[in-house]
Amino acid sequence: MNDIKPQDDKPEDEQDLLEDAKSEISEMAKDGASHPSTKPVLIGAAIGVVVGVVAFNGAWFLGLLVGAAIALYMRIKK
Repeated sequence: MNDIKPQDDKPEDEQDLLEDAKSEISEMAKDGASHPSTKPVLIGAAIGVVVGVVAFNGAWFLGLLVGAAIALYMRIKK
């Protein structure tokens, strides 16, 4: 009668973004600069700092966080 499936009924192979981010960050912390995601995330953070300083009148820390988060997201979704 009720054709609505519960939200918890996810496919087994579908990965959770938060779990992927946690594992990627912990692997980056263990491997340091030799991890393949470290350099793109640092570059994204640097770009974010520049954008934060130029566009938002000195909000470099916010730019750093946003730039690193976007680069990490792009890296995980590949």
